[in-house]
Amino acid sequence: MKKLIIATLLSLTASAWAQVPANVEVKDAWVRATVAQQKATGAFMQLTAKADSRVVQASSPVAGVVEIHEMAMDKDVMKMRAVPALALPAGKTVELKPGGYHVMLMDLKGPVKEGDVVPVSLVVEGKDGLRQTVEIKATARALNTPAAAKTEGHGSGHKH
Repeated sequence: MKKLIIATLLSLTASAWAQVPANVEVKDAWVRATVAQQKATGAFMQLTAKADSRVVQASSPVAGVVEIHEMAMDKDVMKMRAVPALALPAGKTVELKPGGYHVMLMDLKGPVKEGDVVPVSLVVEGKDGLRQTVEIKATARALNTPAAAKTEGHGSGHKH
């Protein structure tokens, strides 16, 4: 009986989540391809939320650790740090890009080759506390593309 109740609750929860309209639009999602032995890379995209919300969690099956990071100048030194959440103001596009906010994929389970499609999940929380998962398919771009070249510093020697 207990299993039946749990299964019913999970089913109701899953169908409720499935009916949540997409609050966040994702454009131009991509991941920087890696080289041999590289254990980290970045994922980049543009996010536009319909209502004030924030990204509170990220995950991907290709990485053991996934975090939202911010790169910023501190005096004359570029520093990177994990942030607990990324604000998505209603109607404003937030760009995750090299040199700024980005999704950091660490402890990679294997190489990410040009053309690979990397699944990334973002958990977005609204002002009401309700959470929704946004599933993203990010295409890996070669190291020598102009956009990917700007991600220099996301290699295996990168410390967090």
